[in-house]
Amino acid sequence: MATPDFIRTLHETAGHQLLFLPGVSAVVFDDHGRVLLGRRSDNGRWAVIGGIVEPGEQPADCAVREVYEETAVRCEVERIVSVETLRKPVVYPNGDQCQFMDVAFRCRAVGGEARVNDDESTEVGWFEVDDLPEMKRFSLLRIEKALSDEPTWFRTTASS
Repeated sequence: MATPDFIRTLHETAGHQLLFLPGVSAVVFDDHGRVLLGRRSDNGRWAVIGGIVEPGEQPADCAVREVYEETAVRCEVERIVSVETLRKPVVYPNGDQCQFMDVAFRCRAVGGEARVNDDESTEVGWFEVDDLPEMKRFSLLRIEKALSDEPTWFRTTASS
């Protein structure tokens, strides 16, 4: 995944120590009820679109930006579906460590044609929600929550 410049700068002084960072996930649906997914170039797995919030950027704006940067699809945020600190830090091949607090948004596609638009994905596409490719629980949970009409989901220590 592309690392934002501000994180590279932080790691220059912090070394490989753990950074706690804000992230977003965007669960994007089209007018046919299909969900937009990308096959990640770093691990080859299908996932919802996501990324790291830049300093001063609003999380919802980040979700819209990441969807366009990765897939060329224009979208609008409809609502927050979940908020969660991910359980395990990510350790990158160079030794850098990050743990993310993820805010997931339900989004609606409003334009553009789905295609690989940067080097973070090897494929992108629309999928029927009852015929999804194999994915990690992280993405499946976000899709499930985006499809429900329940209040925003969050994890507490008691619910872990």
